Amino acid sequence: MGCLVVNPKDDLKSISLSDVEKKLGSSLAGLTQAEAEKRLTQYGPNEIKKRKTNIFLKLLTYFWGPIPWMIEIAVILSGVVQHWADFFIILVLLFSNAIVGFWEEYAAGNAIAALKAKLAIKAQVKRDGKWLTKPARELVPGDVIKMRLGEIVPADARLFEGNPIEVDQSALTGESLPAECKSGNPVFSGSIIRQGEANALVYATGEDTYFGKTAELVEKAHTVSHFQRAVLKIGNYLILLAIGLVSIIITYAIFYGDAILTTLQFALVLTVAAIPVAMPTVLSVTMAVGARLLAMKQAIVTKLVAIEELAGVDILCADKTGTLTQNKLTLGNPFSVNKITADQVILNAALASRTDNEDTIDLAVLGGLKNKDALQHYQISHFLPFDPVHKRTEATVKDKEGKEFKVTKGAPQVILALSINAAEIKDVVDKAVNEFAARGFRSLGVARTEGDGKWQFLGILPLFDPPRVDAAQTISIAKKMGVAIKMVTGDAIAIAKETAKKFGMGLNILDASSLHNDEKRKSTALIESIEKADGFAQVFPED
Repeated sequence: MGCLVVNPKDDLKSISLSDVEKKLGSSLAGLTQAEAEKRLTQYGPNEIKKRKTNIFLKLLTYFWGPIPWMIEIAVILSGVVQHWADFFIILVLLFSNAIVGFWEEYAAGNAIAALKAKLAIKAQVKRDGKWLTKPARELVPGDVIKMRLGEIVPADARLFEGNPIEVDQSALTGESLPAECKSGNPVFSGSIIRQGEANALVYATGEDTYFGKTAELVEKAHTVSHFQRAVLKIGNYLILLAIGLVSIIITYAIFYGDAILTTLQFALVLTVAAIPVAMPTVLSVTMAVGARLLAMKQAIVTKLVAIEELAGVDILCADKTGTLTQNKLTLGNPFSVNKITADQVILNAALASRTDNEDTIDLAVLGGLKNKDALQHYQISHFLPFDPVHKRTEATVKDKEGKEFKVTKGAPQVILALSINAAEIKDVVDKAVNEFAARGFRSLGVARTEGDGKWQFLGILPLFDPPRVDAAQTISIAKKMGVAIKMVTGDAIAIAKETAKKFGMGLNILDASSLHNDEKRKSTALIESIEKADGFAQVFPED
């Protein structure tokens, strides 16, 4: 099989799966090892390339800039006039500043590299018709991979025929609830399989993945910090001042015929006095101490100037999922019918759940039990797991008296259709589901059979992503310190507003998708609305 070139402009995530197979020269049988090695040479490893800088060149950057130049001039002048005490003192300060700054950033880089090494993943890939476990960095376009529950998607891929799976894409989109992906749908690198398993065809690796392109945008976003601008401004001002004064002195000496050596010595004194030789060292040491204190709080500082920059922030955009919230589904207050208590609804739903498959919804339901020992009085004789066709779980249960009954939970419309009491409660159930949906909650219907084997609808369980315990307090402290917090999320506006209410934040949430128009972006009204907004919903990484 020849080594094929994939045009990055081809939208391989949306064209038909058969066309993707043709373009990639692959199929359900996968690639041969020889072909995979050719493609690995062609496309490179499946990883985000870190632009490596020569350590020596990196160290030299600390000797480059207006203030380092001035200090270096002072060193040279001190040597010329043989003021060796000044020469060595200034030289020590120059090297101290460079070494402190370089070492802190170097240590931070090593810490991040260690974290990346721990996060390195492996993938099951079909080569020469056999399933092998390979490092994810060796995957290439055209590979066939197998993904199971709990695994991280190692590359952008299209799903082959099979049952739908549920994928946690919160790292990419901010959506806390898993998304259902069917045959032919794309799954993106960095997502997590939350339910089911599937085979998929890799169509993009490394920097060509959705995650890689996002990382590239971040890499390109080079800005000069406020702190750096302030230091440069001071340095430029002092350079001009020193040059002006030295020019005046030399002009005066030439005009009146003063000795050149005496004039140079006086110029040296003036130059050294104008140069804040200790300022860079003091700043570097101060920020290094701050970096150490932050490290004790599990924060890694990659650039020392970031500490000072953060201190000057007055607007902080915070991601919702995983930052303000726990990125963990939790049970809300249930809705019940026919005078059934909320605890009974939760108990019956818990009986139709299990922990061994690590399903996020089952874990949320079981976590909602007030009495964790309540399930010990029941015996599960048969369990039917969730499947995307029937959209529900079901369990056959015996209580401590030997009485047998069945419980089920799943999509409200599915559970309602099973229930014998559907006609009399449909309107109130639909209303409850719609109200939960308006608040951004996912709903689960719960039903139970008695001796007659007929299903009785019990109620609805709402699921949501709860706020972090310390989030509200942190936002309050930030406001007192003059920092406005704006929420950013990939979720819908309804979910964003519901979350904002819990934190006491404003409800002026803008839809990011409405900000993409180039003409609108330039308008003064839009800029003002963005500044006044309390948050942004339906945001994607490229935004």
